[in-house]
Amino acid sequence: MSFCSGRRDKHNSYHYSLCLSVLLLVTATATEDASTIISRFQQYLQINTAQPQPKYNEAAEFITSQAKSLNLDSQTLELVKGKPLILLKWAGKDPSLPSVLLNSHTDVVPSEHNKWAHPPFSAHLDPTSGNIYARGSQDMKCVGLQYLEAIRKLKASGFQPTRTVYLSFVPDEEIGGVDGAGKFVDSDVFVKMNVGIVLDEGLPSPTENYRAFYGERSPWWLVVKAVGAPGHGAKLYDNTAMENLLKSIETIRRFRAAQFDLVKAGLKAEGEVISVNMVFLKAGTPSPSGFVMNLQPSEAQAGFDIRVPPTADQASLEKRIAEEWAPASRNMTFEFKQKVSVNDKFGRPAITAVDSSNIWWALLEESIVKANAGVGKPEIFPASTDARYFRERGLPAIGFSPMANTPILLHDHNEFLNKDEYLKGIDVYESIIKTYASYIEHPRDEASREEL
Repeated sequence: MSFCSGRRDKHNSYHYSLCLSVLLLVTATATEDASTIISRFQQYLQINTAQPQPKYNEAAEFITSQAKSLNLDSQTLELVKGKPLILLKWAGKDPSLPSVLLNSHTDVVPSEHNKWAHPPFSAHLDPTSGNIYARGSQDMKCVGLQYLEAIRKLKASGFQPTRTVYLSFVPDEEIGGVDGAGKFVDSDVFVKMNVGIVLDEGLPSPTENYRAFYGERSPWWLVVKAVGAPGHGAKLYDNTAMENLLKSIETIRRFRAAQFDLVKAGLKAEGEVISVNMVFLKAGTPSPSGFVMNLQPSEAQAGFDIRVPPTADQASLEKRIAEEWAPASRNMTFEFKQKVSVNDKFGRPAITAVDSSNIWWALLEESIVKANAGVGKPEIFPASTDARYFRERGLPAIGFSPMANTPILLHDHNEFLNKDEYLKGIDVYESIIKTYASYIEHPRDEASREEL
């Protein structure tokens, strides 16, 4: 029987009125708490940290103020001038154990303001749908604040971590992360942290199950160049620069189509194939009105964004590029503007195990279930995140953003996250952080994994 059950009559009307008042007070308090949490999220979203001129100092001030309110140790690292990295620490009872690192980035991509229904840094909350519209609402200011709100709830409950928990708010992920996470993992500060597991960003899920990522595709930014003799625009002759480049573009297009067909047929996930997309085409002789139309150019080039999964044969792809996509026999050359290895520094594929050999994966699944949620089959992230810098050093890193029933709008117009999904994600991270920070490895567990 509930506290307020029973019939209303002259003998218990006072009791009923009292308990109704208590229920209304509890409900009002819960509503106020939720609105306060959402308000903090909106404050973070309203800080314009869009590249190429992110307001990092404003974001740093906001994060450190939140850390102070939670009594977390705070350290500002400026590994590159003008690009602060905020490192927070929740000390564990046993500092000898490997720590838990919760990573997020503070920068976001630019927006075409005129193509948004609401200004991208207004953090507009639609009163009807509950959607919060802002750049960074999915990528990934949501996760950074969910870490903090989860810790707020854990501290309020009296929980004390056994392992130390770190939170890193890093700059420049959206432009490659070299001056952010890249510098961080090479620092003495990071070495002293003794990190055992890293959590970073994932992707929204259009279904009710969350998505989790154990690896990601490496970016290879390729420029193919063709040369040939110039000539009159009306002349027909072999091996022109444009002809040679177009042959390569067609060869690359067929490869792309074959990879895409595997995804369309459901045989492979997007993160499991090699994606190739042409991003620029440069040729022609400029003129005041555009280009010279009766002159065949002596040079032509095209750029391609290639994403290579850690399961791919890297040597085979390199051979294909040299022999088929840019063969010297057709007066062609190529160069990589960026080429990230699919292997870690030990020569192994840069992936995190998602089987019984990795207790952190099992604990993640267990924590999500405890929070009354579900997670789908582990995936390879189709693009790149800062998690690669940790995996390159042999550390387990899992990409996870608790956003279910949400369209994928990263880098898109009208990026949004529903307030209820955001609040639910806090509960999920509360469960994960509590489980991770409490885990103590037993010798029997280690022996069992060695046996496996």
